[in-house]
Amino acid sequence: MANKVLLVDDEENIVDVCSRYLVREGYEVSTAFNGKEAIERYETFHPDIVVLDIMMPEMDGWQVAEKIREDHDTPIIMLTALGQEKDRIYGLTIGADDYVTKPFSPRELLLRVKNVLRRTYSAPAKDERGEVLTWSGLLIDRNKRKVIAGGQEVEMTVKEFELLSLLAQHPSQVFSKSQLIETLWGYEYLGDANTINVHIRRLREKIEEDASEPKWIKTVWGIGYKFEGNQSYEN
Repeated sequence: MANKVLLVDDEENIVDVCSRYLVREGYEVSTAFNGKEAIERYETFHPDIVVLDIMMPEMDGWQVAEKIREDHDTPIIMLTALGQEKDRIYGLTIGADDYVTKPFSPRELLLRVKNVLRRTYSAPAKDERGEVLTWSGLLIDRNKRKVIAGGQEVEMTVKEFELLSLLAQHPSQVFSKSQLIETLWGYEYLGDANTINVHIRRLREKIEEDASEPKWIKTVWGIGYKFEGNQSYEN
């Protein structure tokens, strides 16, 4: 069955050219030209991935992404203006999976779509250890994709959970930013290392009692990050 792509941009020429490339590669494509239409299409089309422009009438791309993230983990690729780093950073904080900077070639977009779909829907390798990791004040249920910190369940994006789970499975092991990007986003990821910084900051805000003095996720200056804690496993 073909993967379904929802392509949203108010520039008709971009939508037309990119749609033809995606269809030629075997994707099923639905399109929208403003934010309100994008939400309506999403609810009826049920896409496997959303390609979403930021500057649009009716609702902007941020509002659409936030609306989708209220109930769904569908991967989102944001289309951003050249040089707008703040747009990319904000997109990461609300759960965007990747971004493409305008102007871009349809082939680049196609590559990004393929990579994000593969990372999102590939079956994870079976881990011989238990699926529930516990500490005093923190629980990570890898099977249910659930995190409880300080007695409260914590909402996380897909990438936030994957990053936390990876670090927590290897306590005291130092991961460089490039290692984390290669593991979670893939070798073909064309973004920058600031992606990891944003996700670490968000994780600390969600699981640490004091994000400025983290207990669980430690910075190893000049290298990357590590998770501290003597974990136990449950089946």
